[in-house]
Amino acid sequence: MMMELLSVNVSLPITVEQEDKIISTAIFKKPVDGPVYVSTMNLSGDRQADLKNHGGTDKAVYAFSFDHYAYWRTILQLPAVPYGQFGENLTITGLDEASLNIGDQIKIGSCLLEVSQPRIPCFKLGIATGNRDMPRLFIEHGATGIYFRVVKEGEIAAGDPTEIVRRGNHRLSVKTLFSSYFNPDPKNSGVLESALEIPELAQEWKEKIVKKLATKKRPGLI
Repeated sequence: MMMELLSVNVSLPITVEQEDKIISTAIFKKPVDGPVYVSTMNLSGDRQADLKNHGGTDKAVYAFSFDHYAYWRTILQLPAVPYGQFGENLTITGLDEASLNIGDQIKIGSCLLEVSQPRIPCFKLGIATGNRDMPRLFIEHGATGIYFRVVKEGEIAAGDPTEIVRRGNHRLSVKTLFSSYFNPDPKNSGVLESALEIPELAQEWKEKIVKKLATKKRPGLI
């Protein structure tokens, strides 16, 4: 799998008005030039507004594939889509949720990242794209992007070599995990149960899976 880091995107929180409410968000990521330092919590110059649902060591870096841009440009009927449009820190070609597994590690510049979980979009993605249905459309399409934890801090910059340097032992792809979580088919319970055995899977997702499996086991529910 050939990958290339096209853009590094960051933002500080700003306030926007949404349906008569004032909302703080840092989803409007913008490309930056030159090297950016990546720490175990975030990128230099980047912050999260909602620390309850965003940020932390398991969601220190969010990457999205440039390969998905053409699809969303058509769906959103936009003439162009700038880097960072989906709130991603890293815009990467060849980033494939179906091929990258929980626990896989990629090296970019002097930084080492580890796949920790898929993204579940919130309403702020709708704000960023101008389409309030975007979270639902995002889930239905399954092009989630990938959250990474930082194994080794370092500097990255657009154009840096991007390569997989280690494969996780369990070989559960980000896309399979994501689709199994949202697809009510009972056979997906086995996938979710196996996901709980993956040490590299973010604790947040393990808790979501436990709740999901408990719901499926209740009489009369799927």
